[in-house]
Amino acid sequence: MAKEFGDGLDQAVQKAFTRPAPKSAGAQMRYLVKQLKGTRAVAQMLRISQRTVERYVKDQIKKPRPDLAARLEREVKKRWQPQIRAKARQKAATTGGIVIDTRARLGYTAPIGSTDQDRIRHLTVALPPQYAARLFDAQQAGAGERELQEIAAEALKEVYFQDGGRRAGSLEEVRFTDIEHLEFDL
Repeated sequence: MAKEFGDGLDQAVQKAFTRPAPKSAGAQMRYLVKQLKGTRAVAQMLRISQRTVERYVKDQIKKPRPDLAARLEREVKKRWQPQIRAKARQKAATTGGIVIDTRARLGYTAPIGSTDQDRIRHLTVALPPQYAARLFDAQQAGAGERELQEIAAEALKEVYFQDGGRRAGSLEEVRFTDIEHLEFDL
């Protein structure tokens, strides 16, 4: 799979940020220490020693190992601008909806006599706010990739295949597999 649903939803929300997240390791570490109220909590979260965290905070160490740099950046972005993140989710869930751009194998279950063969499709579809709300709520509740994928498949069934009830009324289930590309936008 090219990208996971949870990561795609996070990146869509991050586009709403008004300021860039800290870039240097020292600034990122200081931000996390401030957020978690101490070096011990940061050390446990990043799986490094408390003394190492203190050295980054004082800029005694400037260049982290690649795996630590990736964990550090991920944790900072996860916590960066929580109010802006909440407003972006709220707007998508109530008025704006969410756009899904994907290249994946899509097929469906339909009555005998229809062409329900799976095939690679490239779709860019605006999903209504109720599906954006379901996706964000499921993500917040800790839903796995499979559950998020099922919500997206149901949304594509409703919006793309059935066109809001105007066609393919007997369509039963949409299969969403072999994802090559996945991107969300608010």
